[in-house]
Amino acid sequence: MVECFTPKEIVEALDRYIIGQEEAKKAVAIALRNRWRRQQLPLHLKEEVLPKNIIMMGPTGVGKTEIARRLARLARAPFIKVEASKFTEVGYVGRDVESIIRDLTKLAVQMVKGEAAERVKERARSNAEERLLDLLIPPPPIEKRRGHPLTTQEEEAREQYKRTREKFRDMLHQGKLDDRTVEIETEEKSAMPAVEIISSSGLEDMDINFKDFLGNLFPKRYKKRRVKVPEALDIFTEEEAQRLIDMDQVVREAI
Repeated sequence: MVECFTPKEIVEALDRYIIGQEEAKKAVAIALRNRWRRQQLPLHLKEEVLPKNIIMMGPTGVGKTEIARRLARLARAPFIKVEASKFTEVGYVGRDVESIIRDLTKLAVQMVKGEAAERVKERARSNAEERLLDLLIPPPPIEKRRGHPLTTQEEEAREQYKRTREKFRDMLHQGKLDDRTVEIETEEKSAMPAVEIISSSGLEDMDINFKDFLGNLFPKRYKKRRVKVPEALDIFTEEEAQRLIDMDQVVREAI
């Protein structure tokens, strides 16, 4: 979004949430715009342009954190707030500085994944709708035949099924099926035991990775649930979005 904003427009966006601190808002607006301009330069010139960071100093409560948080939203950048007293140089006591990068990366992945989900939202909804219609009105056995010509009666039955399916689709769009209950299968999230590893080399997040590793050793389990049609549609939409999103690409873009 920032490429669409002039420094004046950035200040106006900050004015909606931050009262006062006019000089600070002008300074960070110019810095943010310069950041975007630096990104347009060739790689060999980009590294030569300084400064690249912003340092804000002032007493507690003047708005430093809020300015940074709102600026991050304008720049579509991940934002975290950390207490420096928790961090040490090597992580022997407290957390090591590299964990800030890990936290930022996790936030970035969530942001990019959300943007990807928004892009595939319509397609995911369409796929979910087809799955729901399959539950409401299962395809006749003739739909599963392959390589055999259909008889006249079978052709008529297939056409009748298509008409009925479209009728159900219209009812679904009009909300006439909202009170109907369907049985669906959802993935069962098993609770893995927490494993805490105390290390002096900055591996405090290893417990999460260890649990992920153990989770991949076992097959996914599914359970049946009875839910209303609107809830089933939302569940299917989320599942279809997950299938359509390329997580490898999401991680690369986030990093």
